[in-house]
Amino acid sequence: MSPRKFFAEVRRRNVYRVAVAYLVVAWLVVQVATQTFPFLEIPTWCVRLVIVLLLLGFPIAMILAWAYELTPAGIIRSEFLPPEPAERIRGQNRNSFLIAILIGAFGLLAFQRFRLHHYLPSTSELSEKSIAVLPFDNFSDDKENAFFADGIQDDILTSLAKIHDLKVISRTSVMPYRNTAKNNLRKIAEALGVSKVLEGSVRRGGNRVVVSVQLIDARNDHHLWANRYDRPLADSLGLQGELAAEIAAELRVTLSAEEKLRVETKPTDNPDAYLLYLKARGYELNPDRLFEDFRVAEQLYAEAIRRDPNFALAHARLATTIARIYHWFDSTDDRKARVRIESEKALQLRSDLGEGHLALGLYYYWLETNYEKALDEFRIAAAALPNDSEVAFLTAAIRRRQGRWTDHLDLLKKTQTIDPGNPNVVEEIVYTQTFLRDWPEAIRMQDRLIALAPDSVNARILRAYFDFWSQGSTTSLQEVLDQTPPGTDPAGLVTRARWDLAMIQRDYVKADQVLMSCPLDEFQSGGQPTPKSFFRGCIALARGDDVGARTNFETTLTTFESALEQAPSNALRHANLGLLYSFLGRNEDAIREGRRAVELLPDSKDALFGPWMRGYLAMIYARVGETDSALLLLEPLLRSPGPVDNTNCCITYNDLRHRWQWDPLREDPRFQKLLLETKFEGPNRE
Repeated sequence: MSPRKFFAEVRRRNVYRVAVAYLVVAWLVVQVATQTFPFLEIPTWCVRLVIVLLLLGFPIAMILAWAYELTPAGIIRSEFLPPEPAERIRGQNRNSFLIAILIGAFGLLAFQRFRLHHYLPSTSELSEKSIAVLPFDNFSDDKENAFFADGIQDDILTSLAKIHDLKVISRTSVMPYRNTAKNNLRKIAEALGVSKVLEGSVRRGGNRVVVSVQLIDARNDHHLWANRYDRPLADSLGLQGELAAEIAAELRVTLSAEEKLRVETKPTDNPDAYLLYLKARGYELNPDRLFEDFRVAEQLYAEAIRRDPNFALAHARLATTIARIYHWFDSTDDRKARVRIESEKALQLRSDLGEGHLALGLYYYWLETNYEKALDEFRIAAAALPNDSEVAFLTAAIRRRQGRWTDHLDLLKKTQTIDPGNPNVVEEIVYTQTFLRDWPEAIRMQDRLIALAPDSVNARILRAYFDFWSQGSTTSLQEVLDQTPPGTDPAGLVTRARWDLAMIQRDYVKADQVLMSCPLDEFQSGGQPTPKSFFRGCIALARGDDVGARTNFETTLTTFESALEQAPSNALRHANLGLLYSFLGRNEDAIREGRRAVELLPDSKDALFGPWMRGYLAMIYARVGETDSALLLLEPLLRSPGPVDNTNCCITYNDLRHRWQWDPLREDPRFQKLLLETKFEGPNRE
């Protein structure tokens, strides 16, 4: 039979109509199954079975359509169809009418699904294998055991996060639900983007631990599984792995051999070391990221290791904590060496430990600025910790250092899928948009940050600074500081903001009063401890009191030089010392240190902090009278991603207009012309 005759015969036997009708009906059946089965508590494998049966039935339907025909006289074989076309036409009209109805139903259902999907969030669309581990209730008689309940929850969450086939929401996003009513789990699940929720409680008395947990399908508030564990503390050290395996089985997740080993390996056999570890973890994860908390965590991890020298996870966490201290507060060579030692010790004890590779990656990233080695370690860590938001977060940070702004922002947005409530992720997006001078987007994201961290005074202060950077207005900053309750001054941040506001407004008497009212002797500023004498020297210099300025700066000099001796490769400390030298009139020393900072951290090595070093050098040039060199640096800094911060050298048009540090350039016509520009078009972000 020729192809032409074959297709004519297919059309004559109504095979095309049957195929269309079958596909439409099959689609409707699948939609009904996917929408109703979860609410009838029918297992998800039944939906897959329906789809498979429908696929297998299609060729059978086509064979039957070829062989048989539905007519007013009944079902007859196609070869015996009557020669008169009238009866067949009535049958074909009936088929056409049926197909039209099915197509109409198809279109109506598709429209409704599109409209619902477009306007309403639906938990039915969430992955069956997504879970949030909510904070556990502390039922211990001793309320100081709250750290233990948090630690057990964190351990279970971390163990689940090691399973590739699960989506597990990070700790930072679930902790806001501690001590809150959980009577609307569906709403909580929708906010976190999961279908399952794990609730639990912990009671610890003496050396005995009772842990109760229940797994709930939040879409219909159906309790899937529950268990209670009553054990001696020593026998509970591997509980998190046991629980993770049971939950994975309940969610029909198959663990690979490597995942099973990672999940079920006990962190330590020493109960005392484990308790110290849990306490340290609480301090390390404090969202305020205070120097004092990290130092306590450092001490507790070290004590846990003293109790159990083979506690690999404690070695890794200690390395991570010291790396954070080095990066944010105290960049000494001693801390740098300890990060390397502790991270390598963790991997020596357990070569597959994801947290160990994360710590070593931090060492290469923050302490060596070796981005490729850091990314290699982060890739290994991601394989072992597929749901760890920090790995993606740090990878995004490296992309920013490499000047790959779009990749950086895309990775941060990806991080938000497993850590939707983490204010630190939003803070980093704000920081990047600020660096790019995208003020509207930075303000929008800062408002989002305040919604996530409504108690953060620093977040509100930073929001007020946006009005200064973008418009030159200090009204919002004044209002925020006036509304801050007395005594609220975490790490001296409020004092610093009040002092800075007074300096911008040229109210030097008020600036002096702010310092006098603060009990702190020094602040963490510019990546190093900065004594009050530095700020007093700035006040004296700005008001023209050269003698007072020199006296205070000479007092500060010992601190700055000592800080550089402890970390001679730290570019920011060279920059700070160079700026101090410029305030003292030691011009050659100032330029030397400023240039050294740029050499240590050029833009090609660090697209984030490289411009900052050039900003410091521009300010140094301005202070020592090298106007041409200062302007040569300032013009490109204003037209590209550049330093914007409320505590360090800041390069925006309004900073140049209002800050006293730039007064030596104030009368230069070229500087005045530069300040006439008000619009920043934004850089190429690749």
